[in-house]
Amino acid sequence: MSDKIAYSRQGDIAVLTVQNPPVNALGQAVRQGLWDGMDRAEADDGVRAVLIVGDGRAFFAGADITEFGKPPLEPHLPDLINRIEASPLLVVASMHGVSLGGGLEVALGCHYRIAVPSAKVGLPEVHLGLLPGAGGTQRLPRLTGVEAALDVMTTGRHIGAAKAHALGIIDVVEDGNQMENGLAYTQRLLDQGAVRRPVSEMDPPAAIDWDAAFEAILAKGRGQISPAWCVRAVQASVEKPFDEGLKTERQIFYDLMQTDQRKGMIHAFFSERAVSNLPELKGVEPSEVQHIAVIGGGTMGAGIATAALLSGLRVHLLEMSAQAGQAARGRIEGNLAGALKRGKINAEQHDAILGQALQIVTSYDALADVDLVIEAVFEDMEVKKQVFAELDRVCKPGAILASNTSYLDVDAIAATTSRPTDVLGLHFFSPAHVMKLLEIVVGDKTAPEVTATGFALGKMLGKISVRAGVCDGFIGNRILATYRTAADQMILDGASPYEIDAALEDFGFAMGPFAVADLAGLDIGWAVRKRKRAEGHAPKRDTTYADTLCEQGHFGQKTGKGYYDYAAGNKARVPNPDVLPMIEADRARLGITPRDFTHEEITRRYMAAMVNESAKVVGEGIARRPLDVDMTLLFGYGFPRYRGGPLKWADIVGLEDLLKDITSYAAEDPEFWAPAPLLEQLVAENKTFDDLNKKG
Repeated sequence: MSDKIAYSRQGDIAVLTVQNPPVNALGQAVRQGLWDGMDRAEADDGVRAVLIVGDGRAFFAGADITEFGKPPLEPHLPDLINRIEASPLLVVASMHGVSLGGGLEVALGCHYRIAVPSAKVGLPEVHLGLLPGAGGTQRLPRLTGVEAALDVMTTGRHIGAAKAHALGIIDVVEDGNQMENGLAYTQRLLDQGAVRRPVSEMDPPAAIDWDAAFEAILAKGRGQISPAWCVRAVQASVEKPFDEGLKTERQIFYDLMQTDQRKGMIHAFFSERAVSNLPELKGVEPSEVQHIAVIGGGTMGAGIATAALLSGLRVHLLEMSAQAGQAARGRIEGNLAGALKRGKINAEQHDAILGQALQIVTSYDALADVDLVIEAVFEDMEVKKQVFAELDRVCKPGAILASNTSYLDVDAIAATTSRPTDVLGLHFFSPAHVMKLLEIVVGDKTAPEVTATGFALGKMLGKISVRAGVCDGFIGNRILATYRTAADQMILDGASPYEIDAALEDFGFAMGPFAVADLAGLDIGWAVRKRKRAEGHAPKRDTTYADTLCEQGHFGQKTGKGYYDYAAGNKARVPNPDVLPMIEADRARLGITPRDFTHEEITRRYMAAMVNESAKVVGEGIARRPLDVDMTLLFGYGFPRYRGGPLKWADIVGLEDLLKDITSYAAEDPEFWAPAPLLEQLVAENKTFDDLNKKG
């Protein structure tokens, strides 16, 4: 028997204890051990029941990720679960920690289920572009009904034990140790004369309007197909005998395995774990951070402070007046109220944060003892230099001085201090207590331990941290500026903002670029355009329509009008009728005769610009690996996860054809569409961006 499963006897109960740390992943050795354990229990004289229980942190956290992409090894999980369920013995699962994916499917193959109150269950396979493939789509609806089962499967959410009990997934929830609970419950069942209760033999649930459910879930997923195909698998659980339903589930699972979406989501899954694993930081110890300061209490500063407070840090927030400080405190209180409502913190934690952990100050001198400072003031170099001069004066030796700048030169900021090795960029995304991305901008003189501390802080705050080099806009905003320019050029040539938004939303973005600009505030782009024009970096065909909107006081959602009119509410956007005449005036001024664009052409040009600039960012070392770009666009810019990121998308659609398109566009504008040398090199060598990721 496998050493991953310990076999023991407690009276007439055989106990199979899973011992595969850290989270009891369902690798081949575990599957074989469970199979052999069931065989041994059934051959063991006097055994009347089997208890399956996990040692350590979890029951089963799901599949073994080291087996992803490899040929499946026997025993296959669906066969194992069917074998457990078919046992003549009474089989009980005692659940703690998490029971996810195949782990929950194993529990569903048992005849009874008990859990501790802190246990969580879920079927998160849709996050890998798949669906539950070991009977989950067939067994779960028999316990919960169709609608609840579809909610579990299509969202991939973790569900607490109490809710799982209410849904019928778990039979009993009890405090205590999972082993002791499981043994006591199994003994009670035997004493009560309980009989085997295979889920597969239960009546199928009532039908729903399957086509309507499929279309609704497909629309909600913005093109991701795996959640919608859960509907068809569950439909089989209602309309077909159990064995036939299993075959349908397995066929859909295999079909999804072959899709580009599965490739994209697997790439995102592994890249999310690899992105903060930097060889340059191996063996570098971060500094301890317990007390931070935030300079500026606007939306961004308040969000950063909130994220830190929710992570257990003490925060001094600096504003220049008591009135501004109170306004900042109000923003933080609002953020914390939302966290309290969502269950992120309890009332006691909420009161402790506001009463003890947060302190509003109005003097730089109050920051003398903080471990790290994050500046979040107006995006103006002179203002930031003044702030850093003060921080340099008051902060203790070894304190890390960080700027939340979105575009500006971190090296120039560092040069204004006497300690440039202690300076780095920490570029948060708004709202900072919600958005997952953190760009860690490493300057020429930033010390390795300072970089390591930045990554440690990001982990503490629950962020996806990406290393970026210094350039205008770093990784994300530099690429954003390029693909937004591509969109602006298409507008001059005949597309409308609304056609472009529709095309990109069809591609899978939650919002198109012009709707996003309205959400962020048109004044942000306006400031960047003015700065670039002053520096002599304006595009050859420079537009004025967006500037005109800003000059009229229209900054998007916050003023009620931008590219769209929000008179009926932010979610009820309608095109602003004043915009198209402004665009037509730009075309006339530049002597451009507009033409029609298809959604396909819009998407191809937009994506080509994104990929080409991304390749330049990687080629120049601003991003160390293609996956750094992919994670930046996924977590900070709304790129559809099921496409993996722009460079994974490029690999999937083919680099050679993409380069041909970019070269053809360069005939119109050789400067803007100059092909990235790295892209040309990869095509010449018949390689992909992912080949560069594998180099580390």
